[in-house]
Amino acid sequence: LERFHARQLRVSPHVLGHSKAHVGRVVAELVRAAKAQGLQPGPLALSLRGDFVRIGSAYEQHKVRSPDCFDILVPLRLPPHLEPQPRCADGPGPCGAFVCGLRARDGWTRRCRPFAEGFCVELQGRSHLSSGLVLRWFQGHLQRCLGAVRYRLQERCRVSLSACPGHPPTLHILPCSDYVCCHISMAVRLIPAIPLGDALYLTALPPEGPHGSLAPEALWGLNASRQEQRLLGWLKEQAPASSCHLKCLQILKGLRDLRRQGLEEPFCSQWGRVLSSYVLKTALFSLLLQGPLEAWDERFLVERLEDLVLYLRDCLRKQVLMDFFLGNTGIPEAVALPRFLKEAAPVNLLSAFDGPTLDLVAFQLLSTWFQAPHIIRMYSSPRYLRPVPAP
Repeated sequence: LERFHARQLRVSPHVLGHSKAHVGRVVAELVRAAKAQGLQPGPLALSLRGDFVRIGSAYEQHKVRSPDCFDILVPLRLPPHLEPQPRCADGPGPCGAFVCGLRARDGWTRRCRPFAEGFCVELQGRSHLSSGLVLRWFQGHLQRCLGAVRYRLQERCRVSLSACPGHPPTLHILPCSDYVCCHISMAVRLIPAIPLGDALYLTALPPEGPHGSLAPEALWGLNASRQEQRLLGWLKEQAPASSCHLKCLQILKGLRDLRRQGLEEPFCSQWGRVLSSYVLKTALFSLLLQGPLEAWDERFLVERLEDLVLYLRDCLRKQVLMDFFLGNTGIPEAVALPRFLKEAAPVNLLSAFDGPTLDLVAFQLLSTWFQAPHIIRMYSSPRYLRPVPAP
C-alpha cells in the first residue's frame, strides 16, 4: 500500500504548487475580464462578483495521480434589489436538492420582469432562480470574454473553453514551454455559484439521475466546501503530525479507480457513483470523529484503512450514510457552522440507490480490500491504466 501510494497516487508538492499558482493567475485574469464585461448590461442582469474560491482535492491535500484537474467556484452577483431564498426541494428528487426563490426588497415590480424572464422558472406560481438558465448564461458570458484573456496570456499559455450541456464549462490551459517548469495541460472546471453568506453557495446539480416532479432546471445543490476545508484544518491541528487520514482517503480512491477497470457496465458506472469521492470523504469525516485521533498515526495505516472500508461496508448494507454537514449536530464547536446548515434537514447520501446495488457495491468493496495487492499488480499495468472518467 505504501508503494502504491508513493508510485501511483502521491502528487509531487512541487508540481502541484506550480500548477495551482498557474491556474490561479489564469482564472484571475478571466474572472476580471468577465466582471468588467458584466458591468455593461445594467442592474437587471447577473454579473460576476469578481473573486473565485478554490475547492476540491487539489486544495485539500488529498488529490491523487496527476495535478491536471481543478475545481473553482465563481460567485455570481444578483441584481442589488433581489435576495436568494433557498429551501429544500419538496417531493421525490435528488437527495439534498434545493430550490431558490427570490425576494425583492421593494416587492416584485415591473422592473423585475426582465430578470425573471431571463433567469427564472415558475414553480407553484412563484419565480425561482433556474440553475440551467444561469449555467447557460455563465457559459456564454465566459466564452465572450475569452478573447481578451487569450490575448493577454498568449506569452504564458494557450487557453480555450469547452462546455457540455448541463455541466459547468471547463477552461483548458496549456502552458508555453518556456514559462513554467511543469509543462502539464490543465483542465479547470469553472462552477457558477450563488452566494448565500457564511461561505455557503448554491451550484447547479448535474443533469443525471431522477428529478421527481420538479423541473431539473429549477434544482440546485448546496456547496459547503469552505466548511469542509475548515474541518480538515481543525483535524490537522488536533491529529498527530504523522496522521494518515488523508493518505487513507487517497489509497481508497486509488483502489476504487483500479477496481473500476475490471467492472462492466452498467455496474461500472454505479460503482463510481455510489463510491464517489464525496461519499468516501464523508465516511472518513464520520469515522475520524468516532475515536481518538491519536489512533490515526501513520504506524496504524493498514488498521485505519481497514476500519474505513468496514465502516463503508456497514453503511452500504444499512443503506444509510448521512451528509456530514446538513443537519449534523455532532460537529465540534471549534468548526463554526452557519445556522442554515445546522437547521437543514438531514440527507442520506445513499437514498438514490436501490438495496441490491448497494449490497453488490458492499461485496465488491470488501473483495477489493482483501485482494488489494493482486488488484494493484494487475490493474496498474500500462494495459489497464486508462484515464478515469471526469465527475
